[in-house]
Amino acid sequence: MDFALNDEQKMMIDTVRRFIAEELKPLEDGLENTGALPDADAQRIHAKSKELGLYALNMPAELGGGGLSNLDRILCEEQFGHTSDYLIRRAFGNVYEPLLHCKGEQIERWLKPAVEGKRTCAITITESGAGSDAAGIKTHARRNAQGQWVLNGSKHFISDGVWSDFFLVSAKTGEKEISMFMVDKGLSGFTVGKDQMMMGIRGTPHLELFFDNVVLEDAALLGEQGQGFKLAMGALNVVRLAQVGARAVGKATHVCELMLDYARERKQFDTRIGDFQMVQQMLADSVIEINAARWMVYQAAWMLDQGLDAREQIAMVKVHAAETLGRVVDRAVQVFGGMGFCKELPIERYYRDARIYRIFDGTSEIHRGVIAKSALKKGAPLFDIHR
Repeated sequence: MDFALNDEQKMMIDTVRRFIAEELKPLEDGLENTGALPDADAQRIHAKSKELGLYALNMPAELGGGGLSNLDRILCEEQFGHTSDYLIRRAFGNVYEPLLHCKGEQIERWLKPAVEGKRTCAITITESGAGSDAAGIKTHARRNAQGQWVLNGSKHFISDGVWSDFFLVSAKTGEKEISMFMVDKGLSGFTVGKDQMMMGIRGTPHLELFFDNVVLEDAALLGEQGQGFKLAMGALNVVRLAQVGARAVGKATHVCELMLDYARERKQFDTRIGDFQMVQQMLADSVIEINAARWMVYQAAWMLDQGLDAREQIAMVKVHAAETLGRVVDRAVQVFGGMGFCKELPIERYYRDARIYRIFDGTSEIHRGVIAKSALKKGAPLFDIHR
């Protein structure tokens, strides 16, 4: 494995960094204060991202996407972590990998418009009784007398639901069978519930969705019947690596940089606080843990690019990167002292935002269970790629 960046990768990272600094950073405070982004700003950053080739980076180039390798995408996702979740979603798009299973008329109706940014979708797995247990969903689709699919059930905590015009909905189509459907907003019987307000990640909507005898055409079935759980898990693995692991590393890096700057400048007892041994320990632990998480993320992405099974590595990334972010931000509040707890600085915002990383897309406890079971079966060096 050689993780030395080539010139093209360096240029790509520089482009993303400049875009975030020039286009997104100036919008962060307003978004945090109001919980909303003016439509004109949302449209502008969306258009600018597409102009720079930064939209739908995970989609194949022949469809109009970025066509990046997993490792290259991860390099970009790490930079995304330096700004707000809502701005990332509006600027760079959330185009989910299950859409690549579109075929026939589905390609022109759902796939291509999503990659081009003309349509926006959200993936809906979570339900009130099925969070980390994705297989425990109750939403179901059954054939009626006319042979049509009829969808019933509900979802919640659905990000992007406000501006999405269609949804990838996982639903049971048999006793032990889950399928995935593309469901357009506005269909009869499909209603959007309340936006569930959160402690952090201000502006990002988390909607309830309700399906009451929603009739779906055959073209709404994505992939094959019974393939839905596999599609959902494949999407979640990518999300865990990119949108949780890599972004957590980027966010922790950003917070650590702020913490280091403050430790250099802030004085107590006529001494820089960065010269106090206890503060130095917090700084050193943060740097060590961030770099360890970064290499774990890179290795998992590299394995995916080699066609290797990286599910266990991604589970490790999900736990370590998320918990590293939490520890780094907690230390930052301590280093900044009272100002770290004050809304005048963004540290308290980062503290609130970081907490969800240990919960969404599978809690740390769930992933520890996956890792432990694999270790019990394969032994301690279960992640030795030379085996």
